[in-house]
Amino acid sequence: MQAETRTGALALPLAELARGDIARVGGKNASLGEMIGRLAQAGIRVPGGFATTAEAYWRFLDHNQLTERIGAKLGELAEDAHNLATVGRAVREMILAAGLPPELEAAIKRGYREMGRRAVAVRSSATAEDLPEASFAGQLETFLNVRGDAALLEACKRCYASLFTDRAIVYRRNHGFEHMKVALSIGVQRMVRADKAGAGVMFSIDTETGFPRTVLIEAAWGLGETVVQGMVEPDAYHVFKPLLDRPQLKPIVGRQLGAKARKRVGRKLVDTRKKEREAFVLTDDEVLQLARWACAIEAHYGQPMDMEWAKDGDTGELFVVQARPETVQSRVAAGRLRTYRLQKTGRRLVTGLAIGLSIAAGKVCRLSGPQEIDRFEDGAVLVTGNTDPDWVPIMKKASAIVTDHGGRTSHAAIVSRELGLTAVVGTGNASKVLENGMEVTVSCAEGDEGHVYEGRAEFEVEEVDVGEIPRTRTQVMLNQAEPSSAFRWWRLPADGVGLARMEFIVGNLIRIHPMALVRFDRLEDRKARREIERLTRGYADKTEYFVDTLARGLARIAAAHHPRPVIVRTSDFKTNEYARLIGGAAFEPKEENPMLGWRGASRYYSDGYREGFALECRALARARETLGLDNIVVMIPFCRTPEEGDRVLAEMARHGLERGRNGLQVFVMCEIPSNVVLAEKFAERFDGFSIGSNDLTQLVLGVDRDSALLAALFDERSEAVKETIAALLAKAKKSGTKTGLCGQAPSTHPEFAEFLVAHGIDSISVTPDSFLAVKRAVARAESA
Repeated sequence: MQAETRTGALALPLAELARGDIARVGGKNASLGEMIGRLAQAGIRVPGGFATTAEAYWRFLDHNQLTERIGAKLGELAEDAHNLATVGRAVREMILAAGLPPELEAAIKRGYREMGRRAVAVRSSATAEDLPEASFAGQLETFLNVRGDAALLEACKRCYASLFTDRAIVYRRNHGFEHMKVALSIGVQRMVRADKAGAGVMFSIDTETGFPRTVLIEAAWGLGETVVQGMVEPDAYHVFKPLLDRPQLKPIVGRQLGAKARKRVGRKLVDTRKKEREAFVLTDDEVLQLARWACAIEAHYGQPMDMEWAKDGDTGELFVVQARPETVQSRVAAGRLRTYRLQKTGRRLVTGLAIGLSIAAGKVCRLSGPQEIDRFEDGAVLVTGNTDPDWVPIMKKASAIVTDHGGRTSHAAIVSRELGLTAVVGTGNASKVLENGMEVTVSCAEGDEGHVYEGRAEFEVEEVDVGEIPRTRTQVMLNQAEPSSAFRWWRLPADGVGLARMEFIVGNLIRIHPMALVRFDRLEDRKARREIERLTRGYADKTEYFVDTLARGLARIAAAHHPRPVIVRTSDFKTNEYARLIGGAAFEPKEENPMLGWRGASRYYSDGYREGFALECRALARARETLGLDNIVVMIPFCRTPEEGDRVLAEMARHGLERGRNGLQVFVMCEIPSNVVLAEKFAERFDGFSIGSNDLTQLVLGVDRDSALLAALFDERSEAVKETIAALLAKAKKSGTKTGLCGQAPSTHPEFAEFLVAHGIDSISVTPDSFLAVKRAVARAESA
């Protein structure tokens, strides 16, 4: 179908459009046409339809003699925009009162008839839209599930009117676009029945850190508007892109169940059912299909992309309904790294999702709606339920933003990134807890979770040119424990991870004692049973909750550094720490000295924990073989004798972790004097030593590392400790066994690294915030 006038087409099939047609049909419609015409062979489904052209828009204005009238009205805008609402409303009323030119009305009806007069989505697409320097995302209107000629024509006029919403006027003004030089195209697409299934967004880059090797997908039940506008906390998935071309793998390295309390069905916002809240919207296969599409779209456009998707509840098919360039992380200079470090904080008040990696402070200003803009002071911390594009004028004045609702791709999150603001979204209760006028600090520098602290905290900011970090022969690796912060450090030129602490994931994410899951039916603690039931909802087998959460957490850390090695230490809780896990008290003895008690290797083959260790092994095997992160190296802690090492290795092999199979390396911690004395025998059984300087110091000096009374005696730099380490390094070199150190000493005392380099250590693993200092110390030692 095509309607012609003297100057060009008024409506064109989407299939005839390409990305070079932005001037004719705007960025959104040009991109839809590009995907329909050029990505169908990749299996990507995009709903078909037609688009009105910029020519049609100018014809509409001419037909109703609106050009001069709108221009004159916009000319009345005051410099401070205090009359914005009045001017914007007047312009919109002019458009809604006007009639469509007969030839345009006929073209729209003809296109609709050729689509079978079925339910359609009517989308606005501006001709200056989705340019690299500006994204019009969320500025214009979309109307879903439109049926019938009359409703469609009315929706088209409302699209034209949306070019002059208050937020769109402000957006053009801020980005230097002349109001009367931007035209609007209307896209009319087949309606994907997401109201009967689900929808959401996806990015081909990590939205918080710019990590380029992951796809982020968010999903909620019903129409996707709830995700885009931050009305719900959606499910979230991270997929590791480099392994997507291996069909036998399922590299979903992050999967988080969202609350999804409401869903949009037609024009109604309704509560979701309990069953929906406790279920993931997408299957693993659907997540992987969307991730592959995201990679194909990114490759086609040659840049990171921001996409919307929908699932049809009638057919079960997935569709991409929009794709535009990602305009924030893709423009961050890859060569510079800015880090924020909290030093001293007040009481933690609320927690949500961290947007960005920065820290900001200010006075709370709690608003219920954008109409309260006059109450907002420049530099305040905006606190509200959730935002939409009408909030942008206020957000631009804020030092930070905190919302009750929303996910990583909500409006508040997207705009905060574009404006470079610190934001914490989806707190659930910020607008109740944070009082007007309170001094607070908003921190997004602690991983995926963002926190709001009472008062103005002390923090440091450092900016480094990554290109100036020296190269070294000795590997400098990172100590990491928190999967949520793994992507944060991808720009550091680290040689991998020398210590990934499994117990952090167990203690902070899983929170349940593994034996309480294995023997849940015998657990008598009613309170623990209720909490376990809550945490494991959605898992028919409660042990699967442990395995799945641990496997994905470890895989995410490994993905951030792939293919460089990531050394994962199996659980090293003491009995008193295990007992604090949910349900743990029933499975742990009370020991006089847990530090020297039932910990590390001694647990793994014992009847009291063997089944729990089996879950750890299953998680490691899944992370390596199902998710595909075979750069994971396993490390055994507190292994007292070579014979104990044999028993642990046999236990691992029983559960699919056989040393040497599929390239699996197994290291042992060197933290007990016996590890040094019998180093040759340990080297026969393990691929490498990792020196744990904290425990080794404690056992060489006979000093309880947790004793405040003996703190002055605890020093990794003591001559006895250094002689012990030097002896281990010499024996390991003789046997050709790899060596590393993952204790705290180099992080606290960078000069300690010089001693290690002098004795030929292969790698040093440090905390991320001390990486630069240690790297420089190693470089100095190597050049000495």
